[in-house]
This record gives sequence, C-alpha cells and structure tokens, in this order.
Amino acid sequence: MSVTRSVIVGSGSYLPKKIVTNEDLTKFVDTSDEWIRQRTGIEQRHIAEDGEFTSELGYKAAVEAIKSAGIDAQEIDLIICATATPDNTFPATSVSIQNMLDIHHGAAFDLQAVCSGFVFALSTADMYLRCGKAKTALVIGAETFSRILDFEDRTTCVLFGDGAGAVILKAEEGEGEISDRGILTTHLRSDGRHKEKLYVDGGPSTTQTAGHLRMEGKEVFKHAVGMITDVITDAFEATGLSADDLDWFVPHQANKRIIDASARKMNIAPEKVVMTVNLHGNTSAASIPLALDAASKDGRIKKGDIVLLEAMGGGFTWGSALLRW
Repeated sequence: MSVTRSVIVGSGSYLPKKIVTNEDLTKFVDTSDEWIRQRTGIEQRHIAEDGEFTSELGYKAAVEAIKSAGIDAQEIDLIICATATPDNTFPATSVSIQNMLDIHHGAAFDLQAVCSGFVFALSTADMYLRCGKAKTALVIGAETFSRILDFEDRTTCVLFGDGAGAVILKAEEGEGEISDRGILTTHLRSDGRHKEKLYVDGGPSTTQTAGHLRMEGKEVFKHAVGMITDVITDAFEATGLSADDLDWFVPHQANKRIIDASARKMNIAPEKVVMTVNLHGNTSAASIPLALDAASKDGRIKKGDIVLLEAMGGGFTWGSALLRW
C-alpha cells in the first residue's frame, strides 16, 4: 500500500557576520573563556547587527534551502517559521518571509515552542503533507535571541546566539517501510508546571515589553536528559529501530554536557553526534536546522541516512523526530 512521507529535499542556513568570542564577552561580562567552555562547550556565537531582524535571517536560510532543493519558490504552499523572537507581535514572521520570497499563495504561520520549535514545526508540516493539505513545505527555525538577553546575568547571556536554518519538505509516495525516505515518526511533549525554570519575564499582555530570558540552569539540566531520552525511546519503539541503527544524532545545541549525557544514556556512539554548539552557541529553534545543514554540506549526512533529532525548550517543551534523509 502506498504511503505518503515528508521527505527533506534541501536545507539552508544563515549566520550573522558578527562573531562574538568568549574572550570578547569578558570585556563587558564578568566571565571567562574557561568558565564558559567547561560548563557549556561554547567558544563563540553569532550576533545580529542592529536592523538585522529574525525575518531577514530566516529569509536568507530559506533562499539557500530552496536552491539546495532545486525547486521554484512558487512550489511552496506551506511555510512554518519556528521562533521565540519574532519581528513583531504580529504579523507572523513567516508571513514577512513569504513576502520576501514573492510567494502569495498557500499558508504561512509561526510556531512557538522555544528551543523545541523546529521539531514541533517539522512535525506540524509533516501532518499537513501526509494528509494532503500541502505538497511542498518550507520549515524554518530563526532567532535573534541576543535581543532578549540580560547582559548583567552572566549565567545566561553567554549561552545564546543568533541564526537561522531551513529545510524543504516534499510529499512523496513510498511503501510505508522503514526503508522509505522521509519522516518516520515524531513525538512531542509539553509540561507547563516548569515555566518558572526557563522563561522570558515580559510580553504584550503582562508587561508590554519584550522582557529578558530567565533560567534556573541546574533545574533545566536536571530535567533535560530524562525528558530528551523519553522521546528518543518513543521514536525507537515506534519504528523498531535502535541506537545502533542511527547514522546521525542531531540534538538541540544547548550545552555540550547535556548532549554528551543524553547520547551516553541512549548508547549513541560519540562519533554519530553532530555538534555545533561550540561555534553557534544556543540558537534556540535555529540550532537543529543549522546543525543539519552543516552536516549535510560537509558530506556527513548523506541520502538514505537515518537521522535522529531531539530538542527541549522553555515551557517545558520537548520532542523528537526520526527520519531517513
């Protein structure tokens, strides 16, 4: 029986030109390169210039993804932008990107699940494609997190950076087997009891300001590994695959210690882990598509590879996606 799968046919990314190293941060933040590296694995991050907005980053990543896929932008009938740092309260940043691409049909909307946003957006686009509501989707993760950081809070401001990544998904018919290319399974979770552990202390309805990011780092770390492995286990159970079957593990790039601990707990070999947190910092919803594009461009991820994605973000939200590239 023929089964529709959502296949990634192209990827793209964009990082602002401005690079801020750990040493650069020490000039105005009470921190050190050693302190940041030991606790996070981060060496540098990209920061958007004044006037460089989330929509612009997302647009540039989208253009790359469209070129990589070898399609005409007019084929796209669904755009989902995962972001926690939109240009405006409304309209959606995705609508601005749609207009930049000169697309005036289909649907475009934003999705907000913070660092899990790309996995949530990928799963949502997959549903649209599999049920026939769209044929070609552009899924973007784009953030300018530097705009919501408190640079007097050294425990958080050193962690984050700006950037955008994107993929093109096309609906393709397969046999419904694990050997099919495309998204094989996704698993999403949320639990609002943990809001105070990772949140932004502002918003239109509460303070009428954008606010700043606040985080209880030890609490987030404590919950992260268990939550991440929970949805990875779900992915393996749904497909009958295991860590041994994976070609690549592309986790949310938040913290090297969390990534290493999660991989060890799930018996995923270190050489299968794609790591970009050292170069990008935590770019929230952009981190997974940025890492995916980097590993695709350098030849690590190849057509037919089994790739596992996972993320956890404020809320808490967390999720996984298992796919064949």
